[in-house]
Amino acid sequence: MTDFPQTPPHSSWPPFPPQPPEPQQHRRARRPVALIVAVAIAAAAIGGGAATLLDGVTGQQSAPASQGVSGTTVSTSSAGTVAGVAQAVSPSIVEIAANTGAGASTGSGVIISEDGEVITNNHVVSGAAAVKVQLSDGKSYEAEVTGTDASKDLALIKIKGASGLKPAALGDSSKLRVGEDVVAIGSPEGLTGTVTSGIVSALDRDVTVGKERESQQQEWPFEFGGQEFNGDTGDSKTTYKAIQTDASLNPGNSGGALINMRGEIIGINSAMYAPSAANGSAAGSVGLGFAIPVNTMKGVLGDLRSGESI
Repeated sequence: MTDFPQTPPHSSWPPFPPQPPEPQQHRRARRPVALIVAVAIAAAAIGGGAATLLDGVTGQQSAPASQGVSGTTVSTSSAGTVAGVAQAVSPSIVEIAANTGAGASTGSGVIISEDGEVITNNHVVSGAAAVKVQLSDGKSYEAEVTGTDASKDLALIKIKGASGLKPAALGDSSKLRVGEDVVAIGSPEGLTGTVTSGIVSALDRDVTVGKERESQQQEWPFEFGGQEFNGDTGDSKTTYKAIQTDASLNPGNSGGALINMRGEIIGINSAMYAPSAANGSAAGSVGLGFAIPVNTMKGVLGDLRSGESI
């Protein structure tokens, strides 16, 4: 901050005539504005809810949604905090229940349009005869599968009779860096809206999953690094490049969101290692989870919307 000249003692000042009143008023007006900006920035750093004030003073706006898909991002005041990301994105995450020939399965999904388009994993709704979606506010709706891409383990479903929903903002997974903080939101074991956090552990991991659900087990089998996890992946398999994360993922997180600290979806959670305990129940996350990059999803979104099943 620039130091203003110190005023000499009254006895020796002024050596020149006093300045006109206009510049003095202008100087006095600038300091409160600078103070407001400083207070707004300080509030933003601690998530104090000063986004409106900061926008009004500096003209800054929240990051826009990705082209082609509307959405909202975390407010300026909460950027960089898990709590801020959770508050902004949780309304865009749903729980999905699907009844299939192999039994009932549950997973998660991400709202990408106001009229109820939801992205999830193909393995969550594969072979589903009926699909139900529960929003973060507890409301439940019937849904139908619009399109699937088993090779990418992605599916698009449409909530029936929904409107005015809050779509998530889609980010750019090509800009991810190893070590970057991320947040995961989903419905593990039916616990709707569960929030966990971690980092990007690695990029471009080759993950292999089965194309079809072959049992009622919640743990979706996958192969990685020459090893098989959570059971047999079956004969029909597909391999995709994935984001590895240590954010805690558990059965039911499949199809949910992996989010950067700006509140943008950068991945669709798809596989997690859940070792079995001696009694056969899931022992929980060990920090080995994978997500399909959002850019992969955006690349096939047009086909999914057209009703194609690949």
